[in-house]
Amino acid sequence: MSDNTLFSTGLHRRDFLRLTAGLTALMGLPYAMHTKVAEAATADNRPPVIWLHFQECTGCTESLIRSGHPDPAALILDLISLDYQETLMVGSGHQAEKSLEDSMKANWGKYILVVEGAVPLAKDGIYCKVAGKTAVDSLRDVSEGAAAVICIGTCAAFGGVQAADPNPTQAVSAASLIKDKPVINIPGCPPSPYNLLATILYYLTFKKLPKLDKLNRPEFAYGRRIHEHCERRPHFDAGRFAEQFGDKGHSEGYCLYKLGCKGPVTFANCSVQRFNDVGVWPVSMGHPCIGCTEPDVMFHTSIYDKPQIHEVTPPDTYPNANPAPRGKGADPVTTGVIGMVAGAAIAASAIMANKLPKGGDDEEDKA
Repeated sequence: MSDNTLFSTGLHRRDFLRLTAGLTALMGLPYAMHTKVAEAATADNRPPVIWLHFQECTGCTESLIRSGHPDPAALILDLISLDYQETLMVGSGHQAEKSLEDSMKANWGKYILVVEGAVPLAKDGIYCKVAGKTAVDSLRDVSEGAAAVICIGTCAAFGGVQAADPNPTQAVSAASLIKDKPVINIPGCPPSPYNLLATILYYLTFKKLPKLDKLNRPEFAYGRRIHEHCERRPHFDAGRFAEQFGDKGHSEGYCLYKLGCKGPVTFANCSVQRFNDVGVWPVSMGHPCIGCTEPDVMFHTSIYDKPQIHEVTPPDTYPNANPAPRGKGADPVTTGVIGMVAGAAIAASAIMANKLPKGGDDEEDKA
């Protein structure tokens, strides 16, 4: 290993340390922990990752291989030790299946299983088969020897588009079929690859799962609503909304709530982590959040349906974002009437003040 290169794939030490520091922050850990995360990522005893594909569009894998820090080769070969992944591996057919069997046998009870896609149950699962085995059988057999199961993407975590009405294949989430293993859901369509990487590195570093919410999502990535850190939030608070695509408010970056943005009811870190390593996400590009990390939002409601929230407009204490246009001012009659009323009130106050005793109680003065 050369002095300026950490891995044979070309991930330089500086880039690696920058990555681990960023992932440490993403996980909500103190900055000083990044050295421990780095040590876990480069340890020789890292458990391998086995990745299964079922009913999906491969978008989660596409998101993974389009990460640039690190590049896909370093990510796959050095950081997460990926042993089996049908889309990315060189081998196919019998060679690929032998690789799966060998990895399971050598690492029984230690490997991490990543599942991408929903699982069909109709007609004994015939609507999804790999190497002659149904998705149900593959999931049961491979999860048996896994230390933990990560369901990546909304399809694996919650069923996704396959489970939407009328659901002809009776698709269900992979997570719902696993009862005897720790399950971590990383939903999104697709999710950020760094949420997956951070979850795996957390497990490698602390030998336990990160804190999960009630939907088994890592709280460091899904603990807050997108709405809380959206760059359009000030417009929401001020009552400035785009009314339709292409209008003045839309072009000036106003809040997209009235166009169906699901940000106020969607828990994810998209507005902070963002995508494609260039700092963009759907809302920054002018499209409402579609709530893809929530089980009952995406594929179950219209993209343009507004979610129900308590306050659509800002509190009364906020300044008016749309003040009435200035006119010629109050007319003279109105001004005169108001002046007369105010003058009478002041005069009455003065008369009452004169009638009050001065200097306090006389008996107290004599004392």
